[in-house]
Amino acid sequence: MILLDTHIWLWWIDQNKKLKNWQRNLIEINQDIGLGVSIFSCWEVAKLVEHGRITFGCGIDEWMENALAYDGIQLIDLTPQIVIDSTCLPGNFHKDPADQIIVATARCYDIPLLTSDEKILAYQYVKLCKENSVSA
Repeated sequence: MILLDTHIWLWWIDQNKKLKNWQRNLIEINQDIGLGVSIFSCWEVAKLVEHGRITFGCGIDEWMENALAYDGIQLIDLTPQIVIDSTCLPGNFHKDPADQIIVATARCYDIPLLTSDEKILAYQYVKLCKENSVSA
């Protein structure tokens, strides 16, 4: 299983050209194994819609239902351990709570995270999916 960062999940569902070919291929390779999506990513998407930063051709309820029904998607709940770990990540991680939760989720489940976020890519204390990587 791999964990999809919120923007990667959005780009994949939306077939956005920002999603690199190697990322798309990695997602397809891992569909049978599992594509983790944090419940916190659902909150992030809903907040983006609330603030008008993204729009869909349907309501957020319908979009979310469809996006979570894609082959391979496994919704990962927020646990007390993830919440606690997000507040005490090793090293010097930035203060974005959504990124902290997603990184803590990858760490707690010991799965690689697929992201394009430069701050997360520079963080050495989380497993990352990289170009030419295969399934977890």
